[in-house]
Amino acid sequence: QVKKAVDALVAFTRSKAKGDALLLNESESIHLLVTVWKVPQVSKVIRIPLPHGIRPETTEICLFTKDEPNLSAEQTENLYKKLLLRNGIRSISRIISYKTLKKEYKMFEAKRRLLNSFDLFLADDRIRRLLPSHLGKHFYERKKAPLSVNLKAKDLAKELEKHIQGTTLPVNNKGCCYTTRIGHTGMKVDEIIENIIAAANVIDNKLPKKWKNVKIVHLKTLKSVALPIFTANISNLDELDKEPSLKKKGVQKAKPKKVKKTGKKLKSRQDTVTTENKAAAATQEPVIKEKVETVQEPGDCDDEEIPQLVPIQTTSSADPK
Repeated sequence: QVKKAVDALVAFTRSKAKGDALLLNESESIHLLVTVWKVPQVSKVIRIPLPHGIRPETTEICLFTKDEPNLSAEQTENLYKKLLLRNGIRSISRIISYKTLKKEYKMFEAKRRLLNSFDLFLADDRIRRLLPSHLGKHFYERKKAPLSVNLKAKDLAKELEKHIQGTTLPVNNKGCCYTTRIGHTGMKVDEIIENIIAAANVIDNKLPKKWKNVKIVHLKTLKSVALPIFTANISNLDELDKEPSLKKKGVQKAKPKKVKKTGKKLKSRQDTVTTENKAAAATQEPVIKEKVETVQEPGDCDDEEIPQLVPIQTTSSADPK
């Protein structure tokens, strides 16, 4: 079924390219569409290493690096350029340090030019969490979020090649359909099929609820119809319904947290009362006993009546005087 779909997509793009003689690049991206039964509660990005690279050698790649201490922005960029050349990595076209990103790409127009200038963005894993505030939401809306890379890895070439020639499947909690780039029509049919099978194995292991949650898998290009290559049985949905849902677990975990917080509030208020009434240390014990009794009397809404304990303590402490 996968081979039939790949053959059909390749034949369709070739027949369309013959009509458009002005097209310089005849290869078109092939995307894998995964539709799930149940939307996961937490969004995640699944990294998929592929046996055959899906990006040509002319792909523009940008790398964001950490600022090295006691070095300027240009010196840090030159340092990492030498590091990449030493490991035989020539596919990265530009290196941008964190300092230059903050200074030169503040304006929206500069960020948009940066977004359109490169096909792939990589980031040092030490600064990846700092980048969203400086890059903006457009990087993430267009699915060009920087992929974190360990620049201190022993085999740096293998670490970068895994991300450059691999792909990602962004899984979010807002919809049930996710897409990933799996190849292009300029590749051989067998290479595309091997990439699809490798991606299916990774999705089976890393997708929430695994392959039982997969409903339909499609193949398509940007200008073609989506061709189905896998359709699940309705029995998979019945098995998912029998499993405990994530929402129930979340509610059970949330209840004891609220109780703990109210307990901490009671302790902190009792501590403040004891510090305020240091002079009347002998009269503090009956005051605390009265508090416990007032809390235990109403059994329906204890949380709402907790703030009333403070005026009760002030009036009771004034009576012995």
